[in-house]
Amino acid sequence: MYKDIVTDVFFDLDHTLWDFEKNSALTFKKILKENNVDIVLSDFLEVYVPQNLIFWKLYREEKITKEELRYQRLKTVFNELKYSVSDDMIHLLSNEYIATLSSFNHLFPFAIEILEYLRPKYKLHIITNGFQDIQDKKLKTSHIYDFFDQIINSEMAGVKKPNPIIFELALKKAKVSPKNAIMIGDSLEADILGAKSFGLNALHFVANNEPEHEICPIINDLREIKHYL
Repeated sequence: MYKDIVTDVFFDLDHTLWDFEKNSALTFKKILKENNVDIVLSDFLEVYVPQNLIFWKLYREEKITKEELRYQRLKTVFNELKYSVSDDMIHLLSNEYIATLSSFNHLFPFAIEILEYLRPKYKLHIITNGFQDIQDKKLKTSHIYDFFDQIINSEMAGVKKPNPIIFELALKKAKVSPKNAIMIGDSLEADILGAKSFGLNALHFVANNEPEHEICPIINDLREIKHYL
């Protein structure tokens, strides 16, 4: 479908190649135990996962700061679970979470396989809303850093997806026009609508049973990329 026009493939990182939820769960399992926070991990994650998405959306929309994101997503969970914890402990857990998260390296199934399939045919890049030092460490720890020519992050761009400025910067660094580029990501708002609004092609990787749409092709398995590229 895109084989004749696409020369450059842009991937989102978290929730697309790097299995954020699995790595995040392993991180919390480690740091909650080490800090003697006596709370059932499954109960914690049941509240944390949707809250984290809510606070990331606020951060993406410039409604909260990075510091507020990191504090509030934990404070909200402990409040909802009625677990008494000091602000000092929340800040400690927040810092340890950031320091530990990128030490885990689980990727989505077939991530390496599809990158190896694409690399001889296309230039590969990353566009991520994550923080530069953490995202670089994730890429290196999971052994996929060297697959990518350009790695664009929101700190570098000064804005977050879906802001067109980050896509403009990515295309400029990759030296490619929008019509010859494709964005593959999990977020309909940030990745798909953001890319489409700037003229890029798109593939929506749906890992969590999001609603169907006709904005672009939807894939549920990274191997399905081979049908389009």
